[in-house]
Amino acid sequence: MAPEPGERSPRLLVLGAGPGQLGLLEAARAHGIWTAVCDRNPAAPGFVLADRRCIVSIEDESAIERLAAALPLDGVISPAGDAAVAVAARVAEKLGLAHPVSSATAQLVASKLRQREALAAAGVPQPRWEIAVGEEPSVELEPPLVVKTADRTDRGGPALVRSASELRAAVEAARRVGRNGIVLVEELLDGPEVTVSGFSAEGEFVPLAVTDRFSAESPFGVALAQAWPSQYAEAAAEVARRAVEALGIHDGPSYTQLRVSRGGPEVIEVGARLGSGHDAELVELATGIDLNGLALAAALGRPLAPSQLKAAFGPAFGGVAVRLLVAPPGVLETVEVPQGLAGVVSTRIYHDAGHVFGPLRRASDRAGAVLAAGATRDEALARVDAAAERIRFVTADVEAIV
Repeated sequence: MAPEPGERSPRLLVLGAGPGQLGLLEAARAHGIWTAVCDRNPAAPGFVLADRRCIVSIEDESAIERLAAALPLDGVISPAGDAAVAVAARVAEKLGLAHPVSSATAQLVASKLRQREALAAAGVPQPRWEIAVGEEPSVELEPPLVVKTADRTDRGGPALVRSASELRAAVEAARRVGRNGIVLVEELLDGPEVTVSGFSAEGEFVPLAVTDRFSAESPFGVALAQAWPSQYAEAAAEVARRAVEALGIHDGPSYTQLRVSRGGPEVIEVGARLGSGHDAELVELATGIDLNGLALAAALGRPLAPSQLKAAFGPAFGGVAVRLLVAPPGVLETVEVPQGLAGVVSTRIYHDAGHVFGPLRRASDRAGAVLAAGATRDEALARVDAAAERIRFVTADVEAIV
């Protein structure tokens, strides 16, 4: 993908400079792609990889459009943010720039309500759900329930409701962070979580890796680890294919999260993007397929054939795992990272000394990640867990420093 001598480097607008964008930004640099990177946080870790830093919120569509119009660009991409995928698609369409999916498809995927409706119309397995109506919401579904905003937003995650008395507060909280006031209430499926990292080319969906997903109990839904391969791979991949096709994702990456209930895999949500927990790096280690490179090519409008999505060789490892790190709250002073641990391929620490960690509330509060491989899935998972236990974040109390 790197430009030939004398050619202008491809130029890409990237929405987001957080931890979830690091792998793609590294790949862009490796492929010789010039990047203008947007994030409202001046200290976002991905800015060190940007050719141009743009301090602007990825949800500020008018500002993103003005910026894109002022730059010589070839495409736009939102690698890891659901809400920003629709922004990227609309801006690209207005300015005649490349983007993997149309604005109509991006908007469908970005709306949790419209996504649920489209999956239902296509008969794709999913949890039962309702819309919470009124100041005193009353729903037919029995707890435990999951409450979430109907529009995709990075400002708040889903809430777990274990009793009817908790429902009103959860609905009110979701309405405060949403844009349209619509709140979905869904049944909580009892079963393991699975994710499918896929890619579509010319309308053909290819599941690249199916992983077991391990989430925190609190805050609900925040992933702390993933491990490949999953025993549910075949069934989950087929349901993911049906979901992606029902939503009209014909080209580019997709990330499908499922729970395996008694009836089989059911779709929790689909994103027209890469997974934000270093999923693309896991895919490359497991299969040899450069998923970040594929996503970049799609964002630049370069045609891809389904044959390019097949692994050229068998897996080099029997198992691969990612563990996301959580630091104790406080001002980061130092981080101790042990070296030479068996199977550990990479360790990322997202922030430098001086960063203030708060309690874990959302995915962006995670502190780093460890990627490891092993002869089996369980060995890879044990290796990332062992490495994570030996990493020491030294933080100081914020009030003590003040």
